[in-house]
Amino acid sequence: MNCRHCAAPLRQSFLDLGHAPPSNAYLTQADLSRPERYYPLRLWVCEQCWLVQTEDYADSGELFDADYAYFSSTSSSWLAHARAYAERMRETLRLGAGSLVIEVASNDGYLLRNFVEAGVPCLGIEPTASTADAAERLGIPVLREFFGEALGKRLAEEGRQADLLLGNNVFAHVPDINDFSRGLQAVLKPGGTLTLEFPHLLRLIEQVQFDTVYHEHFSYLSLYSVERVLEAAGLRIHDVEQLATHGGSLRVHASHQDDSRPRSASVDALLSTEAQAGLRDPATYRGFQARADRLKNDLLTFLLEQKRAGRRVAAYGAAAKGNTILNYAGIKPDLLPWVFDAAPSKQGKYLPGSHVPILSPQQLDEVRPDLLLILPWNIADEVMAQNERIRQWGGRFVTAIPCLEVR
Repeated sequence: MNCRHCAAPLRQSFLDLGHAPPSNAYLTQADLSRPERYYPLRLWVCEQCWLVQTEDYADSGELFDADYAYFSSTSSSWLAHARAYAERMRETLRLGAGSLVIEVASNDGYLLRNFVEAGVPCLGIEPTASTADAAERLGIPVLREFFGEALGKRLAEEGRQADLLLGNNVFAHVPDINDFSRGLQAVLKPGGTLTLEFPHLLRLIEQVQFDTVYHEHFSYLSLYSVERVLEAAGLRIHDVEQLATHGGSLRVHASHQDDSRPRSASVDALLSTEAQAGLRDPATYRGFQARADRLKNDLLTFLLEQKRAGRRVAAYGAAAKGNTILNYAGIKPDLLPWVFDAAPSKQGKYLPGSHVPILSPQQLDEVRPDLLLILPWNIADEVMAQNERIRQWGGRFVTAIPCLEVR
């Protein structure tokens, strides 16, 4: 296998999580009687451009199908994050009725709805029918296609170039990151602004966030590797922000190469921080597997101890990251009989691989677990606030990453 960006041979492994089904391939009752597809889940790091990437195995159409079950609007904190971003960019860039905002991977309209309400024309690009339907119900025009260079050029030829072009948690999800980046360059208006948000590889390594590894994430991104990719496509980063979302993310601000905006000191400062943390040192990646295994073993030991003690443990959040850790640890309904999730699209289904049934949060009062394992640990505070009532019967919350903690 060669690097998806620079084509250098990949020789340095980073993480091997065995085999697992796609993390968002939720199952129906009928699916439980059918064979389930498992694929290798391994990461490699390129020692030329330092892009961390999954082992090739499948195309994106298999992972992001018409029944894709992830709806961004399920999280209230994410909605607030999107609203604050939209308001800030609208004011900073002076976006109005004559502007165009394009979001790649617009999901269910969680973000563009803010521009629609402000009277700013927008366009969503979203290949999954289930989420695109939801966005259209909010009055957001949606192109139901996968984004790449061909689509970017077509939109440009139609006169639809973006004053603001954005992609939140999509840059890591594209199998051909070069083609995708060239598409961004084509559809960005001269003088326009591109922002990309993505989980920061530095935080993944520091906090052993190995559960954020799943097949839908083709790339694991540092500022260094993203700058290399965008520069090759004719784009330049002029600013970067460090965010708390998804356990620690970056938001890069980019423009065309000939844009006159100065480069913020924050860009070079963060590049220096990454270098000092060893993100361009093979030893950093060689030592990660053992750290991930320790966390996995801690969770499995904890669940076995609770079962022996007769305590009822349930999970909250049928999140992709949860599926990664459950499948790697081999956790099944005998140790974790239920998972609760607020998304109606997931309720009544089963987690891929582990086959844990997904219930509505309203059913917490029927089950009354002694311990509630929060799988999307990045929104643990939100989950605890919404389900504080479990403390009435002595229930407590548990998170497994960055370390096992009972709260």
